[in-house]
Amino acid sequence: MDVGHDRRHSSALHQGGRIVNAHWPARTQRLLEASCHQCVDGLQEPLRRCLSEFEKQLFAQAERAHHTGDQQDCFSSRQRVLQGRAAYAQRFVLHIGSAFNGIDSARSAPAAANPKPWQTLALVDPGEQEVSMSLEQLGVRGEVRHASVLYELGHRLAVLVGAPPLEGLALPLGPYALARACHGAGAELELPLKHQLMLLQHFDQWVIQALAPMYDVINAHLQGDGILPQLRSIPIPRHVGKRSRPVGGNGAAATSEPTAEPIGAPHAGVSAGSGAPIEVLESLRDLLARQRASQSGVSGQAAGRAASEQELQSALGALQQHLAQLTDQAGRELRSAARLREELLAQLNAGKPGDAPRTRLSDEQGDKVELVARLFEQLGQQLQRGSNARQLLGDLQLPVLRMAVTDRDFFEQREHPARRLLDTVTAAANDWLDGNDDESNRPLASKLEQLVARASREPPSAGLYTTLLADIEHHLALLTRKAQAAERRHVEAAQGRERLDQARHRAGELMAERFALSPPRGLLRALLDRAWSDVLALTLLRHGEDSEAFDTQLAITDQLLGRLPVGDRRQLQAEVEAGLQQIGMHAEEAVQVAQRLLGAGSPDPVGELPSATDLALRLKQHQRLGELQSAPPPEPVLAPPAAAPEPSPRERDIERHLRQLPFGSWFEFVDPASGQIARRKLAWYSPVSGHCLLVSRRGQRGDEMSLAQLAREVASGRACEVPAQPESLLDRAWRSLTGSLRQATAPRRPAPPEDAHR
Repeated sequence: MDVGHDRRHSSALHQGGRIVNAHWPARTQRLLEASCHQCVDGLQEPLRRCLSEFEKQLFAQAERAHHTGDQQDCFSSRQRVLQGRAAYAQRFVLHIGSAFNGIDSARSAPAAANPKPWQTLALVDPGEQEVSMSLEQLGVRGEVRHASVLYELGHRLAVLVGAPPLEGLALPLGPYALARACHGAGAELELPLKHQLMLLQHFDQWVIQALAPMYDVINAHLQGDGILPQLRSIPIPRHVGKRSRPVGGNGAAATSEPTAEPIGAPHAGVSAGSGAPIEVLESLRDLLARQRASQSGVSGQAAGRAASEQELQSALGALQQHLAQLTDQAGRELRSAARLREELLAQLNAGKPGDAPRTRLSDEQGDKVELVARLFEQLGQQLQRGSNARQLLGDLQLPVLRMAVTDRDFFEQREHPARRLLDTVTAAANDWLDGNDDESNRPLASKLEQLVARASREPPSAGLYTTLLADIEHHLALLTRKAQAAERRHVEAAQGRERLDQARHRAGELMAERFALSPPRGLLRALLDRAWSDVLALTLLRHGEDSEAFDTQLAITDQLLGRLPVGDRRQLQAEVEAGLQQIGMHAEEAVQVAQRLLGAGSPDPVGELPSATDLALRLKQHQRLGELQSAPPPEPVLAPPAAAPEPSPRERDIERHLRQLPFGSWFEFVDPASGQIARRKLAWYSPVSGHCLLVSRRGQRGDEMSLAQLAREVASGRACEVPAQPESLLDRAWRSLTGSLRQATAPRRPAPPEDAHR
């Protein structure tokens, strides 16, 4: 049955991709239809995998959702995808067939049909704009990955239809057209905007990146049929390693523009048009050279012999040993590029006579030292104030530098073990170590110090950093699980207290209604006000207000108040005793209270009963349901409490914003006395009462406050929301480094004339 279904489904897909165009020659139509069928066949499995992974991620996001609405959206989108997968694939093939049928529509369309831009002005929906930008970026990345085969394919298809070389949207099976087909086929799924963007991301990962084999098959088929058999893609010329570098600071020998700019540098490793990896290190060196050329007064390279790789490693090792012997803070601080260069030159020429030739750093070695120093400088600026991460960063600078000068993949590969370790250690120290030397921080601090010490002691290698990375990730995973368990306990406790408070509030309202009609006095007032209201609240919490058990407890309340007749006095006394014991009262004391109220006529009183006044005092001192054992009993309220200050309009706006934040949002609180910053996570808040739970990174409970108090803290500047960062600390440092290099080398625009401001 499955095989027959697959065959029918495949046949339906091929029918949807049929090419029908009357004015094409038979050979053109045959080859285009064969190309379309090969495209459909090559995309079936990647498209199936894309939808499967998309459905899995929707389910995973639903499980991690903090809001019920978000969870319902994920489940609803997942259900639509599961039910409409076959129809989605058919619509996708129809879009591909339409693109093939209209392959020459742009060439044959009259020029007058295209309206002028000013005649089509319209407001752009933000969601449509975001989808359009995502489609554009997806197409650009796909063309960069498959530039060489797309070049050949565009020329061969253009020869078939007698058109200029096809590229972009004009190429029916290019990344742009396939991305449009993906978005168009998903329109009937009616997914929310965030899920549409997520589907495009999966399409890029599972379909666009897997297009190379399909393109090769189609190119080989067309080539075998005699369509441009001698055509070869033209590789993009690169000037790597052979370029003029400035000697002085006058800019006379400035380098040319690098062919591949390092976009943030952590995204290295993407294939360029010729299939070769983008040379991020060379691009960064180009930017450094241009920056030096644009600066005045920069001295040229010192004369002497360039150090070998072994000599440089020996100098770095000697410098590490020297810094390890220092016990003051100077040995652990971050070193600038100039200071590192000076110390390395001192180590390279240590012990040489004054008239001996000096050993210097080569151009590439000097650039690597400067780039690593600047990277650590940018990374230090990303750290929060008062953290212990800066000292660990200073200890890691030389070990990472030794790895960088040995392995150029440190600059080229985002997933390089040394880069991942640097990112993980810095983030762990920045997030988990808050500057306090308490007992909870010592295990992680010791672990990080041992890891850094081992990196400094052993020779640099990818295997060493892979081992260290696995060790610290295992330790952090244990800490994270403990923190999540502690946070979950605090959230459950807060939710329980919230439900108890609501139940006690409702019980108090029902009791107040009865007190207004039948006010009690003496022992009965103390019993109902201090103990029996807790019995009502506990029953309401366990069974609900519409339950039979709660109706029974309300009936007992009315009998005690004399609003209902008492049929069996012994039965009522037993029910009062059982209710008092449920809220934690000792059995003997519960019997005494019930007998004093209801057992005056009992033939067998138990012992000598305390007086009603004594029992009333005991009830007032009795611990209420949900109160802490050490909490003192509340004082009787003789006057209404002072009203809270009226919130300002800005505080109201901030509180409305806080109520829309998802659980897990972070805030920074500043101590006015010491200036120390503490980060706390909004783990939970009640939409009814406004009470919120703030926890530390380790899941420890912070100060209790309400959303109104938190809004007041934010409005006063003593607290601020920490926006979620899509990039890691190291990625932001790379981006800042490349941005500063580009800014320093960008030409300055002349100041506009004064008339332009008028």
